Amino acid sequence: MPTWVQLVYLGCAVCFILALKGLSGPRTARLGNLVGAGAAVVAVSVPFIYLDLDHVPLMLAAIALGSVVGLIGAQRVQMTQMPQMVALFNGVGGGAAALVALLELQHMGAATPAFDLVATAFTVVVGSVSFSGSAITFAKLQELMTSRPVLFPGLPVAFGGALLAAVALSVLVVLDASLALGVLLGLVGLGLGVLLVLPVGGADVPIVISLLNAFTGLSVAAGGYVLGNVVLLVAGTLVGAAGTFLTLLMAGAMGRSVANILFGALRGGSTLGAGEASDRPVRSAGPADIAILLAYAERVIVVPGYGLAVAQAQHTLRELVEVLLARGTKVDYAIHPVAGRMPGHMNVLLAEAQVPYEQLAEMDDINGDFKQTDVVLVVGANDVVNPAARTTPSAPIYGMPILDVDQARQVVFLKRSMRPGFAGIENELLFDPRTTLLFGDAKDTLGKLLAALKAV
Repeated sequence: MPTWVQLVYLGCAVCFILALKGLSGPRTARLGNLVGAGAAVVAVSVPFIYLDLDHVPLMLAAIALGSVVGLIGAQRVQMTQMPQMVALFNGVGGGAAALVALLELQHMGAATPAFDLVATAFTVVVGSVSFSGSAITFAKLQELMTSRPVLFPGLPVAFGGALLAAVALSVLVVLDASLALGVLLGLVGLGLGVLLVLPVGGADVPIVISLLNAFTGLSVAAGGYVLGNVVLLVAGTLVGAAGTFLTLLMAGAMGRSVANILFGALRGGSTLGAGEASDRPVRSAGPADIAILLAYAERVIVVPGYGLAVAQAQHTLRELVEVLLARGTKVDYAIHPVAGRMPGHMNVLLAEAQVPYEQLAEMDDINGDFKQTDVVLVVGANDVVNPAARTTPSAPIYGMPILDVDQARQVVFLKRSMRPGFAGIENELLFDPRTTLLFGDAKDTLGKLLAALKAV
């Protein structure tokens, strides 16, 4: 590899690090994304310049096809479907790493260093797990299959057997660099990924996406070592480390361990998913009544959730908040770490509506303010404000830190129906005497609420 190529690759690796740093803040996120994408384009282009490649037309056709599919997908994907898209991209990356490792394996033999063979076997099995597991998470979030845990008799035995088979085949691949053994290892990895994700349900799925993202990064890093490619090694390590940290942070935000998230359903502890709508009586009101309540409030906190994203009501919500601010009302948005379907979901959704980032407050920073709050407006959130996380040990979300909405003087819920949240359990706060429900599509009800508030 010429020196100039090594320097270019080193520059690309530095750009990836700078891109990750840029993505850590809302003001620099767009630039960071462009820096990372530009470095990736350069890294992919360099081999065409200094290597005498075979099948160039086929590779260019594949790149063109992937670019078109990616561009169309990015333009058409809805904010509510971002987790599914992340799962797809993640799975494709893991599958690609596994395929590249298999192609390299057919050129290896007895003279190949043992560590190279270990890295190759690792890439095949972990990349395959990431591919199939990500496909299942996509199907769950896209509602192509049930979001509830899928269990069957003997599942733990099947998972344990597949894990032992993967380890045994990996050892055999190291001892005998056989392509047939590598393919068999990949197939076992595919099955292992399916068995790993099937028992996961409901709100736990985004955390598993983050974990599988870390798997993909590690498999790409191992593949980079095998290929002697510093860009893949650095990029994969960054993705693996970031995915691992994100998984731990998300699990911590839910007050649970990663092991409980993955295997909790085997003993009845996993977040279960959709449940039945309640028929218990609640206090409800119309937009005019809620508008009067907001008009005389000095302190209002808005809690956005996944329902806001589904209704695409973020722009109307911003207008409502602007009217309140013009009246002298102090208003903030309370953001739970796992509100929506992925970390930062609400931040991105509100940024799309040009909501000033200074109005967004993280859970730990704003929880102490609820006791002095006149009205909390909950728009499409449920589990992240459910007191059962503190009071009901049998609840699947028990132990998860929540927004202390139940400490406010008045609570207004904007809900489409009385169906429970993604955890599949009732929210007792809905039946509290201080709580009022405003039923309907969030965009429609917020529009009526905005008009009524202007008329007050």
